[in-house]
Amino acid sequence: MEAAAKEEISVEDEAVDKDIFKDCSQIAFYRRQKQQLSKKSTYQALLDSATTGKDSTKFQIINEVTKVPLLAEVYGMEGNIFRLKINEETPLKPRYEVPDVLTSKPSTVRTTKENEEDASTDTSQQNQEDLGLWEEKFGTFVDVKVNGPASVGLDFSLHGFEYLYGIPQHAESHQLKNTGDGEAYRLYNLDVYGYKIHDKMGIYGSVPYLLAHKLGRTLGIFWLNSSETLVEINTEPAVKYTLTQMGPVAAKQEVRSRTDVHWMSESGIIDVFLLTGPTPSDVFKQYSSLTGTQAMPPLFSLGYHQCRWNYENEQDVKAVDAGFDKHDIPYDVMWLDIEHTEGKRYFTWDKKRFPNPKRMQELLRNKKRKLVVISDPHIKIDPDYSVYAKAKEQDFFVRNHEGGDFEGVCWPGLSCYLDFTNPKVREWYSSLFTFSAYQGSTDILYIWNDMNEPSVFRGPELTMQKNAIHHGNWEHRELHNIYGFYQQMATAEGLIQRSKGKERPFVLTRSFFAGSQKYGAVWTGDNTAEWSYLKISIPMLLTLNVTGISFCGADVGGFIGNPEAELLVRWYQAGAYQPFFRGHATMNTKRREPWLFGEEHTRLIREAIRERYALLPYWYSLFYRAHVASEPIMRPLWVEFPDELETFGVEDEYMLGSALLVHPVTEPKATVVDVFLPGPNEVWYDSKTFAHWEGACTVKIPVALDTIPVFQRGGSVVPIKTRIGKSTGWMTDFPYGLRVALSTKGSAVGELYLDDGHSFKYLHQKQFLHRKFSFSSGVLTNSCADESGHYPSECVVEQICVLGLRKQPSSVTMHLSDGNDQSVAFTYCARTSTLNLERLSLNIGTDWEIHIK
Repeated sequence: MEAAAKEEISVEDEAVDKDIFKDCSQIAFYRRQKQQLSKKSTYQALLDSATTGKDSTKFQIINEVTKVPLLAEVYGMEGNIFRLKINEETPLKPRYEVPDVLTSKPSTVRTTKENEEDASTDTSQQNQEDLGLWEEKFGTFVDVKVNGPASVGLDFSLHGFEYLYGIPQHAESHQLKNTGDGEAYRLYNLDVYGYKIHDKMGIYGSVPYLLAHKLGRTLGIFWLNSSETLVEINTEPAVKYTLTQMGPVAAKQEVRSRTDVHWMSESGIIDVFLLTGPTPSDVFKQYSSLTGTQAMPPLFSLGYHQCRWNYENEQDVKAVDAGFDKHDIPYDVMWLDIEHTEGKRYFTWDKKRFPNPKRMQELLRNKKRKLVVISDPHIKIDPDYSVYAKAKEQDFFVRNHEGGDFEGVCWPGLSCYLDFTNPKVREWYSSLFTFSAYQGSTDILYIWNDMNEPSVFRGPELTMQKNAIHHGNWEHRELHNIYGFYQQMATAEGLIQRSKGKERPFVLTRSFFAGSQKYGAVWTGDNTAEWSYLKISIPMLLTLNVTGISFCGADVGGFIGNPEAELLVRWYQAGAYQPFFRGHATMNTKRREPWLFGEEHTRLIREAIRERYALLPYWYSLFYRAHVASEPIMRPLWVEFPDELETFGVEDEYMLGSALLVHPVTEPKATVVDVFLPGPNEVWYDSKTFAHWEGACTVKIPVALDTIPVFQRGGSVVPIKTRIGKSTGWMTDFPYGLRVALSTKGSAVGELYLDDGHSFKYLHQKQFLHRKFSFSSGVLTNSCADESGHYPSECVVEQICVLGLRKQPSSVTMHLSDGNDQSVAFTYCARTSTLNLERLSLNIGTDWEIHIK
């Protein structure tokens, strides 16, 4: 959500002040590591020290200059994963090892022989101030390091690889760039208002995980470290050249491409996982086996969310809610920002603006809608505020290095910060969401965690001092990037406990880490109402998806500034095809509810949102696949087409699941877009006109303001809803349609996942339906994809559209499971090769066949 401090930056200022934030040259451990890299490695592995135990092989690494011994452990793990841990053999003080991110103790397999990488730990004894060994200055801030320098680094050489992806969050291209310009990719969670695009500075979240891809192979490197981390990348492309030799013979020599990746972290140990693939889907499964899969969201959260800083009062909420109904625009969730509280005291309500929050929620409940409110990690210092008083009494706040409570300025003024790294604090925080504790809350209220990098307005780089002290006497520097992860964990657990373990939570967080996918959704933070921010949102979201976080989105319209009507329409069209779909705007912007830009623009926004709702069965099925099979929802083309070099750098279009290709329009006044349709053996259908193209070509698609270029892949079946309700809750029993797009071989497959949309019964009582649709040799079949699931549904398929049927059939017949056969009326369009079956009444949960002759 919000910006940096009003004291530091005006909330109307539309550009980040980079003087507030460090560049690499101002980071002491980076300078030290670079100095060390410039010298020959002084580390040597003592292979004769190697011992092989039940789980791992251990050996010593010695620094030949300082003689400090390091202990390396190599683990072979189930699923083609290797883990390397390097620590000091006898550390003066224990080094931090990141807890709670790995889903369980990974299963190991017996190892035999492994290669070592060049490792470095920071044990330099030099005293130059420039190296920042014992203190580091930035502006007026001094970071005192009582434990001295403790950075770690590791180099990887990836032979044959030129294409790397991952390590979010940066407002950068999907394919990682060389960092030879002196700016490494920085992973350090910061509140950067109106962040600069095409920049490698750290913003709100950090996932220290990258993927490398080449023809025939994908691999992943997961660097488990929660301190400030920098990643340098240097790619040397393949070259062919002629080597002149003595005499008349010239020999051709080929040099393979190579990418060197250098990881550097301020502290902690080296704990790195090599995910060996070999396919993209294998790597996704390997990573999720370590950090977990995307949480299965409640269905409502896949609808449209309406937010701004701030809806003023209960009357404003009622009027905006009514506006959606008046203009026939579906939406699911109303959001309230910080102004809904009593003086920015979370878990309270402003008595003048929101005197009767339960009545307001009842209004939304009657429309089958929900409410999301904000809860930030800073707690106003006020002895009369019960949350502060109880936390203070139990020593639940982060402490400063002198032992008192850490105090910093945020929205309420002077505040203390809950220490979410402490399990007791998380347990207590979770209890605050019970209905008895959170007065005025009901079971349709869900939570938004913001400012949890954490944001500290007068702190260094607008965050917490690194020498603040957490549970276990660990300095903040050790775990900075995992702070927000812990708040979302505690919030999600609180919402689950509130329902006695029955209901799925919904929690949006701004700050995140590896594994945050287990607890909810994230977004791209304080973007700006400019075309360039719409465009960059696509690679930003693709990067999040390939690093495990599928439930992500960008503020529609741009948080900062006032979008022109055309930009707003194009952003709604893009957002409708991205996983988390929320409109949001900062304070002092003009109101921008969808009906405020004239009748024509209202119609276009309505159409985009309605397209989202029509596709909800497909969206929900994709989330199920992400949840159980680790498949990203928004997929870069290289994931679906890993053997096509042309796809490796594409980031202006993407696959939604395996069936839909989306190319959002991101340029003003566009009349045509170039769409690359991959796959030499593929056929692609325009989802509106049903025109079709063979793959492996770029086509020029005319675009009016009402055009969203979406193409269905031949060989797929996409389930839709044929009618749209005011919200997802109204659509439970609405009929389905099937869009069957035939491949070049005349076949197609697809699936539908269905459950109650809100509880954990799908998990604990196997209350779900998982259906498989297949079309082959003129027969469309609906069959059970998972016999373990059972869920009664009265829903019917009432429409079937078959694309790419080359000739008009003579008859269409239904074969039902009870043995009844019935002929079906149909229409056929020779121009578009499309067969339409309507007014059907086929139960979605029973087996049946449609025969087309």
